Amino acid sequence: MTPDATILDNTDSHVAVSMKSREEAVGRSMFEAYPAVDQNQGDIIAQSQEHVRQYLEPHAMPVIRYDLARPAEQGGGLEEMYWQATHYPLLDEQGQLQYILQRTQNVTEQYRAAQEASKAQQALADAHERTRFVLESLPVSIWTAQPDGNRDYFNPRWLAFTGRTMDQEVGGQWSTSLHPEDRDRVLNAWKEAVESGNPYQVEYRLRRHDGEYRWILVRATPRRNAEGAISMWVGGAIDIHEQRQMVQELLEANEQQSALSEQAYELYQKAENQRETFHNLFMQAPAMICILRGPEHTFEFVNPVYQQIFPHRELVGHTVAEILPEVKDQGIIGILDKVYQTGETFYGNELKLQLERDASKQLQDSYFNFIYQQFRENDQPAGIMVFAFEVTELVLAHQALDQLRNASGTTPQ
Repeated sequence: MTPDATILDNTDSHVAVSMKSREEAVGRSMFEAYPAVDQNQGDIIAQSQEHVRQYLEPHAMPVIRYDLARPAEQGGGLEEMYWQATHYPLLDEQGQLQYILQRTQNVTEQYRAAQEASKAQQALADAHERTRFVLESLPVSIWTAQPDGNRDYFNPRWLAFTGRTMDQEVGGQWSTSLHPEDRDRVLNAWKEAVESGNPYQVEYRLRRHDGEYRWILVRATPRRNAEGAISMWVGGAIDIHEQRQMVQELLEANEQQSALSEQAYELYQKAENQRETFHNLFMQAPAMICILRGPEHTFEFVNPVYQQIFPHRELVGHTVAEILPEVKDQGIIGILDKVYQTGETFYGNELKLQLERDASKQLQDSYFNFIYQQFRENDQPAGIMVFAFEVTELVLAHQALDQLRNASGTTPQ
């Protein structure tokens, strides 16, 4: 190009990728021959050329997106592409700028590969973070073990119960907190489970941080890889001390009722296990889940994903209208009233709500897919189950994509 960016010639390879003949480009300004639809991208190219004119030194541009307009015989339309370009000064004998040489490289495949790798890495990091968050947030004592049975992780709830550090628990050190009378039985059961690969379940007394031994119920399940080999164990423990004491008191009060008491305990334990299972499912579910009790829609249960939307508010025990005043004028209370009164389930798809999601007093646009479903007790309306997923990022991405599709076509350098 001349210093004012008039094209004097281009290579055969440039002609091929630009999808425009040499005759259509030579003798015209570069920005006339190859107009940029995106003004920002055009400015980047112009600034690089200006750098060469001012400083008489090469200048390498960052990667830019510059879509190509296909000829009609190739189907027409735009092809999304990414480029790297460097401008070089060509000086005359007096050291004055005579020409600008532009060297352009098509880096579309490399750019897309880098973007995909970045997305995959981010997805992996997000998955690890979600796993860590779930393990540390569950209202259950959680531990994991290697295939050989050595424990390698205990969540904060377990460590708070025992009052010991992670380094004091890993390996086989956790067993030092077992009640002496339970130690052999528990370790033998764990050894048998590790060797057989069968699920592990046992009740025993564990020393709490204050020195008291309390009964806990422990279950563990092996995780297997594609070949069927155990890759790790995941275990959980709940405190059943009061239940055990209750049963023991019943047995001591009337030995003749021991068989019935044991049956009652087993039934109670099964019911408790079922309650625990559903509670844990709700707590661990990646969806937003809550239970609204009564015609006033009082929060009775909120899982962590739902609570995360409002980290600065204590929802349980308050009505929707009381604790979320911003939704009253957005039609939500009316929808809840109708579901409670009629029993007709409501489905919301990409519903926009303006919510105060922090303590800033500022309302933010948020989008949700959700279901409001009535539940009944004694054949009477008792409340509403809420299941929801936040789709704000998805909606914004769709909106951005629509804007991009409405943009005009461009042509590369």
